[in-house]
Amino acid sequence: MNQIINGCIKGKQKARKELFKLYHKTLLGTCLRYSRDKSEAEDILLEGFIQIYSRIETYSGNGSFEGWMRKIIINTAIDYFRKNKKENFHQNIDDYNYLPSDEADILKQISAKEIMSLIQSMPQGYRVVFNLYAIEGYSHKEIADLLKVTESTSKSQVRKARIWLMKRLKYNCE
Repeated sequence: MNQIINGCIKGKQKARKELFKLYHKTLLGTCLRYSRDKSEAEDILLEGFIQIYSRIETYSGNGSFEGWMRKIIINTAIDYFRKNKKENFHQNIDDYNYLPSDEADILKQISAKEIMSLIQSMPQGYRVVFNLYAIEGYSHKEIADLLKVTESTSKSQVRKARIWLMKRLKYNCE
């Protein structure tokens, strides 16, 4: 791996291709969680790899290289969200005030692919905050700082995203 990293630092195309070949599928999975569809995820992935190549000399060697790249990909997805914000964070709460009580039963009946599809179809504001909080493990304060919103907006978006997701999960399982 050090040879590939050093090759990328030197700008060698062969090393860049090898790095992309090794990690594009894994990092595309991360991008898919933040995007509406595969095409948008691929745009984020390519922009993310441009960032990785341009910053690779800053990788200190401490910690996971894959984790370092994933952080760049997540930040690229957040930047993409900011640049292409098509939806407001605010939606009518009355549309999402239903949360089924049989959540565990629903989750037993649905595949990971179906859950990923539902996450991709979430309203964009919900999707980004949900991913950062529920999947990446960011705190509400960190999310607020990244997205330049309040902590209460972050908390509200996660709650609404969960309600939105559970409502659709229940609907899909009936």
